[in-house]
Amino acid sequence: MNLDYDTAWIIYNPVEARIKQKIKEKGVPLCDWNIRINFGIKTGFNDAFIITTEQKNALIAEDPKSAEIIRPILRGRDIQRFSYDFANLWLICTFPSRHYNIDDYPAIKKYLLSYGIERLEQSGKRYIIAGREVKARKKTNNMWFETQDSINYWNDFSRQKIIWKRIGSKLRFSYDNTGLLCLDSTCFATGDGIEYLVAVLNSIMGNYLLKESPKTGTGDLIISVQALEPIRIPKLQEHDQEPYKELLALILERIAQGKDCEDLEYKLNSLVFDAYGLSVEERQYVIDFATEAFR
Repeated sequence: MNLDYDTAWIIYNPVEARIKQKIKEKGVPLCDWNIRINFGIKTGFNDAFIITTEQKNALIAEDPKSAEIIRPILRGRDIQRFSYDFANLWLICTFPSRHYNIDDYPAIKKYLLSYGIERLEQSGKRYIIAGREVKARKKTNNMWFETQDSINYWNDFSRQKIIWKRIGSKLRFSYDNTGLLCLDSTCFATGDGIEYLVAVLNSIMGNYLLKESPKTGTGDLIISVQALEPIRIPKLQEHDQEPYKELLALILERIAQGKDCEDLEYKLNSLVFDAYGLSVEERQYVIDFATEAFR
């Protein structure tokens, strides 16, 4: 006999069944929001394209024009809840979609070539140099000095956005409105209601919504585009999002000051629970689940 999963689940766990029904009634799948989700940047050779502040300053001192294509970047490990830890790392942004002429940036050209053009070229070939095997980046139609991916959506990085680590043991969604780039160990979303969505996703209810995300063999969560798009979040009017945005601003301010945010997060969790219309019993169920699953 074939059992209907939802029916069997409802009989087994009535509290969770009620929560599921309220999520369905109140929430709108993120795929139906006016947002766009992209992967972070894949260079194919991070050692060459990601540089320190000291290296950045040296390149700009040698040729001021270098500053045009060097921008700050975040890695997956830099992403925290609500905010991020900037590690003073920078990306040489030679995106293929920008059609740069590397001869216009002589200092950066010289720097990249110090790694060897055989390692930088995007041919997929293998070479033996000084008795050691050197493998080029995977085969693409891009130039040796360009990043591996085209990055046609490069302008989205300048918009306010949510950034999250694609694979990890904990759920962390960071807000940025300063134009930071991010590596392919992350995804990012731009569009409408970004501040509101950052607040909800970092709440206890946000953790609960992602409880069925796929996992790696070691148990880490995989928060891919496919995992995020189906989750349902109430699509509030702009003026109804204001309390969430105000709390997010206060939380970010506290984080910048190194202060505790527990009282603000309590208010945020209550707001999100209210948006879904959860009862006291249902709220406690979500809290208990999140405490156990994401501790």
